[in-house]
Amino acid sequence: MTRQDAIRSVESGILIVEELADSMDVFGVGDMGIANTTPSAAIAAAATGTPVADVTGRGTGVNDSQFEQKMAVIRRALEINRPNPKDGLDLLAKVGGYEIGGIAGAILGSAIERKPVVIDGFITAAGALIACLLSPASADYMIAAHRSVENGHKIMLKRLGKEPLLDLSLRLGEGTGAAWP
Repeated sequence: MTRQDAIRSVESGILIVEELADSMDVFGVGDMGIANTTPSAAIAAAATGTPVADVTGRGTGVNDSQFEQKMAVIRRALEINRPNPKDGLDLLAKVGGYEIGGIAGAILGSAIERKPVVIDGFITAAGALIACLLSPASADYMIAAHRSVENGHKIMLKRLGKEPLLDLSLRLGEGTGAAWP
């Protein structure tokens, strides 16, 4: 996506929280989609400086050859796009996805409204990393719901300075972990 697209995706998340802020005490973010563990792993690798193999998991359960292909795609995307690991919008635009931008925006919106936000699993942690790159103070409003079994989730939570409340043995969460606590 372009940098402008990345900005719009983040702004969309902020606007949703702004619209709901008067009727909510706590926000929770989740994801639903196919193939979003790939950009999440790319964000994790770039933002933390961790090797792709250490942050990439099987997502929805790919076989060994698909898993190797997934890691090759992530390595190639990082090599070709060369995202700036200190610039959240550059990272989002070059290897992220619109849903990750929306999640980052919702987290930022929660911080703006001074309301806690429960992050749920691997993809939302990628959005949380983007949010923290854009505004480090947003981490103060994040609560990690659970520890995903995805390889990179623990690494992302460590970077965010978060200890999850639960370990539910969920792979992705898709909002389930955010609703649990």
